[in-house]
Amino acid sequence: MTDFKWDDLDSADLVVDATYESKRQRPLDLSCEPMTRLLPGIGNMGGFRKKVNPRTKATIGLVLMSTGKESEWPDELDTIQGIYTYYGDNRKPGTGLHETPKKGNEELRRIFELAHGSAEDRRKCPVILIFQSGGRDHDAIFKGIAVPGAKNLTAGEDLVAVWASEKGKRYQNYKAIFTILDCGVIDGNWVRDIFRTKELDFDDNRTPKALKKWIEKGEYHPLISEPIKVIRSVEEQTPPSGIHKDLIDELIRTFQDDPYGFEEVAAGLWELSINVDMKIDLTRKWRDGGRDAVGYLVIGSTIDPLKINFALEAKCYKTSRVGVKEMSRLISRIKHREFGVMVTTSVVDAQAYSEVKEDGHPVVVLAGRDLAEILIKKGINSKEKLSLWIETLDIKRLT
Repeated sequence: MTDFKWDDLDSADLVVDATYESKRQRPLDLSCEPMTRLLPGIGNMGGFRKKVNPRTKATIGLVLMSTGKESEWPDELDTIQGIYTYYGDNRKPGTGLHETPKKGNEELRRIFELAHGSAEDRRKCPVILIFQSGGRDHDAIFKGIAVPGAKNLTAGEDLVAVWASEKGKRYQNYKAIFTILDCGVIDGNWVRDIFRTKELDFDDNRTPKALKKWIEKGEYHPLISEPIKVIRSVEEQTPPSGIHKDLIDELIRTFQDDPYGFEEVAAGLWELSINVDMKIDLTRKWRDGGRDAVGYLVIGSTIDPLKINFALEAKCYKTSRVGVKEMSRLISRIKHREFGVMVTTSVVDAQAYSEVKEDGHPVVVLAGRDLAEILIKKGINSKEKLSLWIETLDIKRLT
């Protein structure tokens, strides 16, 4: 993977997933931050950084910088669909949705309105660059050039005001959906010229083709990457330290002596994980044949829906791993044209995971890390909120 050193930043191209190094000096301060050297005048603080034309007051460049560590507002890149979810800058109670100091949410509202307008409107959208904090000092990783919206979302679906609460005080923030365009390398001098002149120039022959198509026709061409490695390692399934691990530890503490109670939680987590209508029932306590829950997904039109059946097994493990025995038990109970769901607070060991993938068994794995991420995305990001959510579960058990 290409990495760019500090001394090379002022001439570097923007390469997807490349790291742009901060200045290696001590003491470390904001003068070491790479963005101002890479993109002239963009600023070295915050997650929402604008470049504005002082004459027209229009934003011509926008850098969205994510730390990847916000549990309350978890910005996320879906590399399979090429979709980036970004949360606005109203992240504390006491301020109106559009009244933030940097006016980030007001800017989001403006550019999404432009995105759903005419080609001439889209030409007024700023160049939007997505970065994520790197693993060392102030290093930054480039994730792509983005445009507001997505091809499967309409106006009103890609920018949504969501409610949150902190210490009993409620407030709103934006959840914004962007598409990362299919541009692996972007001419860095083209971007820097826009930032220096403070004028948008999409007629320049250095403008990425996917961006031109979006401006001219409103077409989305996302950067989609199919995973080559389909067998996740133990590390990839394990929740990282912090709120992720705390949530899983709390689930284990609550249900390590109550496996039947965890079955309902596992079913609830499966429901949270996909945005599809679902019917789910827990199996009888005395008749557990390897399926702790059964149900079906409903897809298609409401007039002529298609039901896809599944069987689910739940394992609340502290240190044990789901092995071949547990996985085989679930697979043997999957009927024709059904699929299975394995939900565990732990991980699936390498052999079991390998056999599922290599033999093509239709099994979805939700390991500890997955469960934590599902909860956090739904705003369940503390032990207290987790307990409240568990209390609200009401999944029917078959009689």
